[in-house]
Amino acid sequence: MVKVNEIFCSLQGEGYHTGTASVFVRLSSCNLRCHFCDTHHEQGTMMSLQQIADTVNQWPNVPLLVLTGGEPSLWIDEAFIASLKSLTGKYIAIETNGTRPLPRGIDWITFSPKTAFTGGDLVPTILTQCDELKVVYTGQDLSQYDYIEAKHRYLQPCYVDNPDERQHNLQACVEAVLSHPTWRLSLQTHRILGIR
Repeated sequence: MVKVNEIFCSLQGEGYHTGTASVFVRLSSCNLRCHFCDTHHEQGTMMSLQQIADTVNQWPNVPLLVLTGGEPSLWIDEAFIASLKSLTGKYIAIETNGTRPLPRGIDWITFSPKTAFTGGDLVPTILTQCDELKVVYTGQDLSQYDYIEAKHRYLQPCYVDNPDERQHNLQACVEAVLSHPTWRLSLQTHRILGIR
């Protein structure tokens, strides 16, 4: 049994797969307490793997399944990933804070380290390789991420409610990418579009 916060279909709003139709399986709980977190990740319902697959399969033509959270690695293992693939036939991606080992079989790893933030520094990261490194940017020194081997590197402005601060974060992110062109800009396009 796995504690599931929600399962829904939308477009991936961030990073490499932006704009791709995706089924999101948001698992409950997180081992960090980032001050900017916009997810009520503690709420959820215990579901069996078959119940999760049955819900995911309501969207049979959507190719991408995104395990997100909270921190999804708190709930999954190699058998879970293998069974989920078998039951759904989908390409499985995960969004992780990188503080826990990941099981084999995941098709795409998005690593979003939070150690530069209060509450995100409660547990050290252990992940050193990923497909996509996605950093929430507020002006921190980017050299702290040099040790991470990533096929793609994205900076994403930290979203806050205050519009002036939000614009400041966006401008700082643009300037950082211009100064460090190995990084690319990622925007939360789902917020821009007004979708989940």
